[in-house]
Parts: sequence; C-alpha cells; structure tokens
Amino acid sequence: MKVTGASIAFTLRFPYNNTLHQLFPSQFLPSSSPLSFSFRHKRTMPQSPARCSAAFSSPASDAALLPSDPVVKPKQHPWLIVGLGNPGKKYQGTRHNVGFEMVDAIAEAEGISVNTVSNKALFGRGFIGNIPVMLAKPQTFMNASGESVAPIVSYYKVPLKQVLVIYDDLDLPFAKLRLLPKGGHGGHNGMRSVIDRLKGSRDFPRLRIGMLGAP
Repeated sequence: MKVTGASIAFTLRFPYNNTLHQLFPSQFLPSSSPLSFSFRHKRTMPQSPARCSAAFSSPASDAALLPSDPVVKPKQHPWLIVGLGNPGKKYQGTRHNVGFEMVDAIAEAEGISVNTVSNKALFGRGFIGNIPVMLAKPQTFMNASGESVAPIVSYYKVPLKQVLVIYDDLDLPFAKLRLLPKGGHGGHNGMRSVIDRLKGSRDFPRLRIGMLGAP
C-alpha cells in the first residue's frame, strides 16, 4: 500500500495458486507469472466524492497468454464482477458505495462500457486480458442486491466460483482489502440478500474493502 497526500493506492499480487487463479487458467498464464491488481481510493476534500481507480497487469508476454495449440481452445465461462451499492446521486461518494466505485474503476481501466440495463443492474461485457468478464452494479438498492445478482448468474450460467462480489466492510480498517474464496454475509445486508437469492450458497469469492474510519 502506498499513501500519498489524500490518495491511497494498493497493489495485490495473486500467485497462480491463489483464490482467484481460475480467472487466468493455466492455458493462458504460466504458474510462475503472478498477476497484479491495483486499487486507488482518493478523497480530495472532506465533502467530495471518493474516487477509485484500478488496473490489472501481468509480466507475462502476450504470447504466453495464448494457448499453445491454437486449434484447441477450451471453453471459457465469463467471470461476473459485481460491485454493491445504492443507486442515485444521493449515495454517490458514500462509503457504502465503494463496490460501485471499484466496478467503475475496473471498467475505466479495461475500456468496458457499463451502461446497459440487464436484470435490474447496470451491466457491461468485455475482457481483462483474454478472459471474458461481465461487470454489474445492481440498481435494486443495497438490501435487495440478490434480486439482481441471482438472475444474472442464472441467465448467463456463471459458475459461482467465478462470481466476485465487491463491497464495503465497516469492520475492516480504512484501506484494508480482504479477499476470500467464500464465507458468510458478516452482517452485511447486501451480501445477506445475495446469499439468500443464491439459494443459501456461500461458495463464491468476495473482495471486502475496509471503510472503518474513512474520511
């Protein structure tokens, strides 16, 4: 983590055997090449909205990301990356909306447009490297997030192990990130709704962003 003035930047490095190694399967990324994920949370003034930026990168060459046999291409299920939050200008820049901000940051970094309405969410499709991804920001309000997430998972037949949910956590110190392969809702109403609508399944990864003591 790097702190400069009012901005905080994070870089997470995922070795191949990490929780999210499925995002870059062995056909596309050698096990010796870690991935980097960067996140920036910035607040310029006490009352101004928080701003996030993100970037994904890999030291591997483009050639290393391609299958060795161009004829045999394994079918890739897309990843669904969901940011939780509340819609409307009233909630922009609030701590509870950091999930939305993270999805916006990923979309900007990867050139993915998130302006289609699908299953009660702002939705976009694109790629991170050679991996197909879908980005979603449920517009149901936080406490009913599952009413959007579950239909997207069902419609696109996304494996739960490839559904990454990003949300705020008031129990974690500000700027602390915690990535888990599965787990409960921890009292978070948005996650409670998602789990309920996924028939009680907790077997999907989540990225929690600490907001305790945030400015």
